[in-house]
Amino acid sequence: MSQDAAKITTAVMAEQGGGPTLPSRLGSISKHTFSIILTFIGLTAITFVIGRVMPADPVLAIVGDRASQDVYDAVRLKLGLDKPIYEQYLIYLSNIAQGDLGTSIMTTRPVLEDIVRFFPATLELATVATIFGVFLGIPMGVLAAVNQGRLIDHIIRIIGLFGYSVPIFWLGMVALLIFYAGLGWFPGPGRIEVYYDGIVEARSGIILLDSAMQGEWEVFWNALNHLVLPAAMLATYALAYIARMTRSFMLDQLNQEYVLTARVKGLSERAVIWNHAFRNVLVQLITIIGLTYASLLEGSVLTETIFAWPGIGQYITTSLFNADMNAVIGGTVVVGICFVGVNVFSDILYRIVDPRSRG
Repeated sequence: MSQDAAKITTAVMAEQGGGPTLPSRLGSISKHTFSIILTFIGLTAITFVIGRVMPADPVLAIVGDRASQDVYDAVRLKLGLDKPIYEQYLIYLSNIAQGDLGTSIMTTRPVLEDIVRFFPATLELATVATIFGVFLGIPMGVLAAVNQGRLIDHIIRIIGLFGYSVPIFWLGMVALLIFYAGLGWFPGPGRIEVYYDGIVEARSGIILLDSAMQGEWEVFWNALNHLVLPAAMLATYALAYIARMTRSFMLDQLNQEYVLTARVKGLSERAVIWNHAFRNVLVQLITIIGLTYASLLEGSVLTETIFAWPGIGQYITTSLFNADMNAVIGGTVVVGICFVGVNVFSDILYRIVDPRSRG
């Protein structure tokens, strides 16, 4: 009888939310792992096929258009372009597994080495822009929701529409025209002044971090001044998206019964908004912030081009113009992996913050 009672007690505890069992946890991990692997294979396959069917000839990019047919055929054979495309893709996957993304025609260096040099600039830019968007967009969204239908709500919604609608290249050029050429408040394009280049040892590749760690504060402030305009341009999109979603989530929560109950109990409006409604919104915002950050990592090409920012977006664009398909494919794959990684991290953080999603 005692064993039967123990089984009944265990079953009741499971029904009452005693937490997921080990098999269910392992099943969830396996499912997510399979999804990540499938996404990676799809990403690399699509990127590889697009790179191969583009009209740019990688052989001509290497040998030039005056090379003889024998030289052309020899290089084509060396690159493995004579093999079927599925076999080329399998070889490419094998090389990726070994950390080999090929050699860049433009820089004559391994693509992975180029990415390690250029990606920290994009990471720095996207991170600062996301921080701007979070610290401005969330309060704006809450303020708009609390004052629904009032003047401040309309102003914030117009700002959000502006951030969504205005092309980033136009906004960047206007910002340079006004704040650099006109008022002289900020420096021009580039990541740092030429005379500061080389002073700070590139340990992480992020100039703000490296200069602060090495005590080169003059370099730090110069790099920060260069970062403000491009980060602000990227932040307009992040701010608009985060503010819009925060407003939508808050409006939904403010109409819930628990908010009415909290007000009836005599809690202050500030406590109701931030301690009750916003705490439930925060769980949803984790995913939104993760998606925003990932989109800025992959979508900063125009900003980097306008502000001459030496990031991965500009590297991929320049490589594309020079028919350097190894660099284009390698850079795109790395950016895609980062996008998937950020989304996986936000999903893990979501499960930590919200126990209801762990089942």
